[in-house]
Amino acid sequence: MFMTRLLSVSLLEGPKEGGGFNPLDFTQLGIMIWTLIIFGAALFPIWKVVMGPIARGLLDRDRKAEAAIAAAEEARRETEKARSEVEARLAEARTEAARTIEAARARAEAREREMTEEAKKASEKLLERARAEIQGEQDKAVAQIRAQVVDLSLQAAGRVLERRVDSADDRRLVESLVGTAVAGAKPGASPGAKSGPGGRS
Repeated sequence: MFMTRLLSVSLLEGPKEGGGFNPLDFTQLGIMIWTLIIFGAALFPIWKVVMGPIARGLLDRDRKAEAAIAAAEEARRETEKARSEVEARLAEARTEAARTIEAARARAEAREREMTEEAKKASEKLLERARAEIQGEQDKAVAQIRAQVVDLSLQAAGRVLERRVDSADDRRLVESLVGTAVAGAKPGASPGAKSGPGGRS
């Protein structure tokens, strides 16, 4: 501080007659030395007061910039990681959806085959029952016709023989003849089939 005030006073008074102290007069070695001493003494306060905060501010700015860059890089890595996880989950979801659709299609096809088999079996059962019912009705009708034919044959024989023909033996004989005639009239019967018990025609 003293050196600064001394330099200011010297500058204001200017050079004196007979050679005075002038720190800006670099023609004299002593004056130059004093000038260097004053500059060196003032350098530390200047650095402490002015340059120090500026340097600290610059360092703090650099640290903040580096921290911001590091945070941005970390955010970018986190974003890439999240994007990779989302893509992986989407791929897994697509695979799972494909498996679900394939399983549903397989179940539908199996159910369709099962329903087809059930319908086929049901139709076969209905057909068999219809055939059995038809055969039963046919057998019932044939039995009724045979009974009527037997009755009519016994009546006709009684009229021809002019006697009553209704004994059990006569009925069995006529029933046998009618049965043979009916069997010979069925499809597949051989033309040379015999038409009565004992080979009588």
